[in-house]
Amino acid sequence: MKLKILFLFAGIGLLLGIVSAYVAAQQLSAQPPVFSPAPNPYANGIYANGIVESRQTHGANIAIFPEVSGPITRVLAAEGSLVKVGDPLVIIDDSVQRETTGQQKAQLEVAVAQIANARASLKSVADTFAKQQRSYTLDPQSVSQDTLDTARNAVAVAETNLRVVERQQVALSRAAAASEALLRKYTIRAPRDGVVLSIQAAAGSYVSSQGAYDGYIQGYLPLVTIGSAPEELEIRCYVDEILINRLPPAEKMVARMYVQGTDINLPLTYERMQPYVSPKIELSNQRQERVDVRVLPIIFRFDKPANLNLYPGQLVDVYIGAK
Repeated sequence: MKLKILFLFAGIGLLLGIVSAYVAAQQLSAQPPVFSPAPNPYANGIYANGIVESRQTHGANIAIFPEVSGPITRVLAAEGSLVKVGDPLVIIDDSVQRETTGQQKAQLEVAVAQIANARASLKSVADTFAKQQRSYTLDPQSVSQDTLDTARNAVAVAETNLRVVERQQVALSRAAAASEALLRKYTIRAPRDGVVLSIQAAAGSYVSSQGAYDGYIQGYLPLVTIGSAPEELEIRCYVDEILINRLPPAEKMVARMYVQGTDINLPLTYERMQPYVSPKIELSNQRQERVDVRVLPIIFRFDKPANLNLYPGQLVDVYIGAK
């Protein structure tokens, strides 16, 4: 009986071994690649990392920082929305500044009333002095010299008082204008036509001149970032410093962009170069990142096809060559 069980287990083991060997011998065909690797289209092309940006004549995307501090009461713009220059984007709580502005305007109204009062007082003492002066001219005995001197001094004092309140009115007018200008700072407006790329705070969030605090990166970011129109894009490439000597002259420079994860590639046109080699931290957006590589930024422009989804901040592969 035991011998039969032993042969049974041996047979099962042999069968499992044969099945395992058969399965292991099967070769699975490789799946075709989802997209082809970006080839170098130039004989001596230089590779560079690139990032999509909204097209700007100078600089990069527009970063808006508040000039005042306070909690946000309303967010009027939406990310991705088109805005015109002067459109309100975000409103910061201005209750205290609004009351301060109202107080200074009230003080200005008081100063205006004081000017009217000072002018009336000056006219009164001036008329009195003129009458006494005429009386003294006709009959020196009718008015004493002390009375005449007192009337003359009263006119001088009234003139001085008028000049003082006029200066106060000018000072209060400028203070009210400055307060009104500061009040307008509590409404963040679009500095130019474009598209809202990002808003880093919601209603109730506290913002300051440092921007809006981001809990994910534990640092401050611009409250609002604005770019040009969605169809106006450019590529900012970062060329490794060891490859700078291999760059062709600007008038002969050509480039081609490859969208990562696709087979899409587009020709690029040289726009400008930023002649300053800096640490390569732009692509990670980590301010404390320690890097050993320095790069030279080169900006290219391109025509975005209508059916291509491409957004500012997207990474692309770029090859730079010569004509």
